[in-house]
Amino acid sequence: MAYWEFSGRELINCTCEYGCNCQFNALPDKGHCHAVAGIEIDEGRYGETPLDGLKIAALFKWPGPIHEGHGEALAFVDERADPAQREALLKIMTGQDTDPFATMFAVFASTIETMHEPVFTNIDFEVDVDGRRGRLSIPGYVEMTGEPIRNPVTGVEHRARIHLPEGFEYEIAEIGSASSRTTGGPMEIEIASKYAQFADIRLNSHGVVRAA
Repeated sequence: MAYWEFSGRELINCTCEYGCNCQFNALPDKGHCHAVAGIEIDEGRYGETPLDGLKIAALFKWPGPIHEGHGEALAFVDERADPAQREALLKIMTGQDTDPFATMFAVFASTIETMHEPVFTNIDFEVDVDGRRGRLSIPGYVEMTGEPIRNPVTGVEHRARIHLPEGFEYEIAEIGSASSRTTGGPMEIEIASKYAQFADIRLNSHGVVRAA
């Protein structure tokens, strides 16, 4: 098994209300889960292949709770990646060279029934974790914007966090609001002002790298 590790930042938007029941081992509040994800790798490697500065993204749809499977997914890989980097990123994203169920990639991959052909393209993605703001634009496929949750009466920004000391994706996530819609491609997703998580992540072949 080739060893990999990376640190970076993510923005995830799904159809749940703020909080997302999945984070608490509960069933999705809509009965299904549709999600859009973007990740920027600040530093990383897969074996001897460097991954610094590359971006990945994905679309997901599950007809029921994620653990019941029958999911559908589409992976996007930064067009700047060379062939070795593309192969490495796709292996990571599909849960390969990873301890069983050690990362969200491995967990999600085990539930996917329909995996569309990956797309190598320009991924315009930026995220400010502390500021709870971000955007993802993949022309011809998907647009996502994230912002802080706001008080419905005063409009003041509201800050909340989820802390998962034994999570398989992050330890601490800032929670915000995001909207996503697909603009083409094989999957249709539309999410308006629902759950968003903004997180600094550090993962490797064995799972989340915990803070000392």
